[in-house]
Amino acid sequence: MGKINSYNKEMESILIFDIGGISVKNTFSEVKLFQVKPDRLDDFEKLIVLVAEEQKQQTGCIDIKYLKRFYIFDNIKEQPRELTKIVKCVKYYSYWEFDTLENYSNATHWFFDTYSKEVFKLLIMPFDINCGNSIY
Repeated sequence: MGKINSYNKEMESILIFDIGGISVKNTFSEVKLFQVKPDRLDDFEKLIVLVAEEQKQQTGCIDIKYLKRFYIFDNIKEQPRELTKIVKCVKYYSYWEFDTLENYSNATHWFFDTYSKEVFKLLIMPFDINCGNSIY
């Protein structure tokens, strides 16, 4: 049977369920939007495979995912269709989830110190970062 750990930090109850993996409520998450130059897609995808493996190893990391936007809805009642041409850039998104704000902050500093210059060379503009407390 898995174990449940709970604690209260600044009036926020956080439950950690350990059942062969971790499922955490009230975590801290980040979504990045990368707008990659069309001629640098292979370079970006190869780099992200390496980066993601290191991101997973950061203290407090619960999950890291990357998504390549290559589908669009023309009609919500139908399946999305694959994009057929690249206009200006290809968009990639990352979702990085942590157990605490402090661990997220440390990992973000690590990411910028280690990979920001290499990543920025592949983009048409600096990536957007949106972050905050997860609500579900």
